[in-house]
Amino acid sequence: MGRAARDEPDWDALAARNDARARRRRLLVIGGGVLAAAALAGLVAVAITRSSDDTTQAEPTPAPTAPATEDDLPEPEFPEVTQPPPPNPLSYISSAEKDTAPLTLRTLFPGKGMSIGDRSYDKAGTADTTDCAAPTQGGLGAVLDSNGCTRLLRATYLRGDVAVTVGVAVFDTKADADKARKQAKGNIAALSGHGVDTFCRPVACWRTSNAVGRYAYFTIAGPSDGTAASSDDGTQRAGRDAGRLAFNQLVQRGKDAATKAAQ
Repeated sequence: MGRAARDEPDWDALAARNDARARRRRLLVIGGGVLAAAALAGLVAVAITRSSDDTTQAEPTPAPTAPATEDDLPEPEFPEVTQPPPPNPLSYISSAEKDTAPLTLRTLFPGKGMSIGDRSYDKAGTADTTDCAAPTQGGLGAVLDSNGCTRLLRATYLRGDVAVTVGVAVFDTKADADKARKQAKGNIAALSGHGVDTFCRPVACWRTSNAVGRYAYFTIAGPSDGTAASSDDGTQRAGRDAGRLAFNQLVQRGKDAATKAAQ
């Protein structure tokens, strides 16, 4: 009995050792958990710190800009367009080559009279001839023929007791017309008839001569009763008015041709 009792294990001692081992395991587990938690906390702290550093060092995001308005946009650039100069009307009446529109008594002396400023005249008669020397006096016929005159168109106008005849001589070129004007002597013959008695033959009357383009034009003015002209009887003004009519009609002819050419 005594040996059996001695050979049995000391249960109390074994239990004490097991308890001690269990306590050590718990301490190890707790210690390991604390270390793991500490390590994890360190990693989180590093991550937070690094994230904080990254945020601090990040470039600022530029603020959005408003879209450009029409006022902000540059003006469009277009190539400069150079318009050709307008045609010169006189160039169209300076040569027979370009001056091709019909020329008649009706187009040159239109209507039943003429109005210049506040003065009105009645048209009496008209005449058209290719014999330029025939309706002239005082040597003008020879000048017209020598410079190549091809036609002479005349019209007579009346205002009160004043009569005036205007004649337009036609040449092939401006140079011919200019020469005829410079060499002019004598004048065209006054055109009577159609209710107008003979005038300015052979008495003194007001005479003018001029040229535009390929045309030379002449006027002769005096009292319609055939007496001599004086300085205050309106004949000088009548001569200027008739010359103005011829000039205006011829220049208008050039303007019409230039307008047609530009279309």
